[in-house]
Amino acid sequence: MTENQPRYSSAGLATPANLITMARIVASPILFIIILNAEDHGGTSWAAFILGAIFGVSDAVDGRLARATGSVTKVGAFLDPLADKVVVLGCMLSLWSIGRFHWLPVLLIVLRELWISAYRFWLARKSLVVPATELAKWKTFAQGTTLMIAVMPTFQNIDWLVTLLLWVAVAMTLITGWQYVRSGSRASASGSSLT
Repeated sequence: MTENQPRYSSAGLATPANLITMARIVASPILFIIILNAEDHGGTSWAAFILGAIFGVSDAVDGRLARATGSVTKVGAFLDPLADKVVVLGCMLSLWSIGRFHWLPVLLIVLRELWISAYRFWLARKSLVVPATELAKWKTFAQGTTLMIAVMPTFQNIDWLVTLLLWVAVAMTLITGWQYVRSGSRASASGSSLT
């Protein structure tokens, strides 16, 4: 086997990177429970912050590990964004349920993520792929940063900062959603994936 040959099937599930991603999905309810149990402190706790940080590191590690071990798979390409959405939306809904987040920005983000996920699935059924933009990567960073600040005890009583960051995340989420739909429409019209 040469260095550039993949070591796993393109449809493989049990790769090191995919196992890390699946562990993030399976462990995510623990984070939600920690947030909900910290209602008296606005959902903030060092346990939630540390676990969230671990999730963030694992999200960076699994992609690099997949590339380093030649284990970039179709399953991984599906699981990684799914894990991101499970963690982000689960945390946002948890923080909304205890009054840390206002319902409107959470609703906008949830609807956008569900719509784009459905749209991506529709494109995939037509064998069309639309790559993520650089702004979409920053959107994910903005969402993660907002959640980390929101659960960090240091910022428990600094509501204006949490609200500001949340609305910045909303703006980036909606803009990147519009960009994705526009790119997807071009790909659908031309019948070929975008690069």
